[in-house]
Amino acid sequence: MEISIRRAQVNDAPGFVSMMSHPEVFGGLLQLPYPSEEQWRQRLQEGAQPGNGRVDLSLVALRGDELVGSAGLHAASPVLRRRHAATMGISVAAHAQGQGVGGALMQALLDYADNWAQILRMELTVYADNEKAVRLYQRHGFVIEGRMPAFALRDGEYVEALAMGRLHPAPPKIR
Repeated sequence: MEISIRRAQVNDAPGFVSMMSHPEVFGGLLQLPYPSEEQWRQRLQEGAQPGNGRVDLSLVALRGDELVGSAGLHAASPVLRRRHAATMGISVAAHAQGQGVGGALMQALLDYADNWAQILRMELTVYADNEKAVRLYQRHGFVIEGRMPAFALRDGEYVEALAMGRLHPAPPKIR
């Protein structure tokens, strides 16, 4: 079945709870177990507010009516000298991993960042042992810029993360 991408909506909260409840999903992110629908409703509502400065773009990937992935593009900092940079993240439902969902979301984020949002630099952190995600990011131009030992607590152990970045491959020119 084909993957469709659209902006996240408040009524996607149940789909986020379902996806983020799986240990293979929340364990690969900075999420915690036992998410609530109300928490996700609130996050999605706040992200939908114009000019909030927190989320520039929040997307979902759907197969039919099922939410199988999400992605977000966030301002890296409100500081004037960092307005050219954004952070991003992607999550994919456990049963949909390795089926092109992450790639479709990445393509949508990069198109938005490169062609519409004046983003010169994209940044992300990823757990060093998340090899599938690291390969996805590398395929899309991200490079490892640093290692962060004991970055986060996951399932009772401190785990290492990688800092990765990507510069716009062909920054806009003036015509």
